[in-house]
Amino acid sequence: MHDPDASRALSDRVITLNRTAVTLGARPRVWALTLLVCVVGCASPPTKTSDTPIASGQPPPRFATGGPDAEELGASMGYPKGTPATFWRAPWQVGSFSHFDEIFRGRLIHKASTPSRLVRVAEPRISWTSAGADLILDDYLSRNPTTGLLIARGDTIFVERYQYGRTDRHRFTSFSMAKTVTAMLIGIAIDEGRIRSVDDLAAAYVPALAGIEYGRTSLRHLLQMSSGVRFNEHSSPGFTSHDVLQLILDTYMRVGPGGIGAVTPFNDRVRPAGTQFAYASVEGQVLGLVLARAIGRPVAEYLQEKIWQPIGAEADATWLVDNSGQEATYCCLNAVLRDYARLGLLLAHDGNWRGRQIIPAAWVQAATTVHPDHPHLWPGTATPNEGYGYQTWILPGERRMFMLHGTNGQRIYVDPRSKLVMVNTAVSKPGLDLFSLQEMTALWTALVRQLGGDHP
Repeated sequence: MHDPDASRALSDRVITLNRTAVTLGARPRVWALTLLVCVVGCASPPTKTSDTPIASGQPPPRFATGGPDAEELGASMGYPKGTPATFWRAPWQVGSFSHFDEIFRGRLIHKASTPSRLVRVAEPRISWTSAGADLILDDYLSRNPTTGLLIARGDTIFVERYQYGRTDRHRFTSFSMAKTVTAMLIGIAIDEGRIRSVDDLAAAYVPALAGIEYGRTSLRHLLQMSSGVRFNEHSSPGFTSHDVLQLILDTYMRVGPGGIGAVTPFNDRVRPAGTQFAYASVEGQVLGLVLARAIGRPVAEYLQEKIWQPIGAEADATWLVDNSGQEATYCCLNAVLRDYARLGLLLAHDGNWRGRQIIPAAWVQAATTVHPDHPHLWPGTATPNEGYGYQTWILPGERRMFMLHGTNGQRIYVDPRSKLVMVNTAVSKPGLDLFSLQEMTALWTALVRQLGGDHP
């Protein structure tokens, strides 16, 4: 499947500014990137976690200092954290993707006062066959640049592994997995009456959008990536689209003004809304603007109150912000692996956390199901494989399963029937994305087969 974030090899254009200027028509403001190398000081505080309550005798997570192509990924340098100009290059990816909020500015999301309990058990043997070869988890990790892998069901952790010197204290960046979080917060806001209807137009909440096409688009069509407004998210090796790069510059890279100004450049409707799926990260940002205006406070603060603390998150998280203070709601949440697992488990229970309904169940079900009257969103139509719900990818097949998907191998797979969840964080090498995603899909299929029996 085409990687929807379309951000592969961004650093080649960020670092080589002359080349970037040519790609973008030599727009003067791109040169402001040179100043960003010096802004690392405006970073978020370091990760602070509380130990997840684990009974004595339970096995600990498994940590490895290496991983496939470790030297190329910065092992001899201690996996250094990059700068705004180097974070996407291979030697800095491991350090950068686990310290993203120390490179760019983020808003803090405070952990729960008491972390919810997760039970860790001895790791089961998981096996599957791929291309005629019998594989186990060790094979998967030796072939893929995974930084963290966690498999859980209910309140039980079956697998928790880390590579490249990463630990359960590192905050891993979500990239576009954050889009699903934004959609869930929209659902809570509707339930609270802060947003009247998913069919309201965006301009009803952000009057400054009234004169542009996104303002004349319903929240439903924004959630479904079917606005009909032109936004080019297609990429190829060595190239990131002008539109994606402009959005990044205007939001978390803090070159442009942020806020409304980050979405107004995209104002060309090429087809009627609700007729064709076209992945567009900017639509997640428009939703974030609507949400912030509807609730009257920062999105990160709303996440903290409505989801993060109620699920018993054990660590502070962060959400990157632009120059206006608006969260980059199309990406850029940063959290520890077990808290990503808690988020996945919440969704696996249709928004219910241990007896408390946190997200309306009907909303979670609508967000993670492709309806018969939306054929443009069906698996095999929206993309060759997956379908699309509300800022969430729908897996093919009769069994309802879905995933949160971010570029470079960030994924949370969810099976509501069995309450099974898999979290994978990763880095990426050019040319290996498709291979890694195929391997991840094969692993998930094996997990559902071996651990995905119906579970209360």
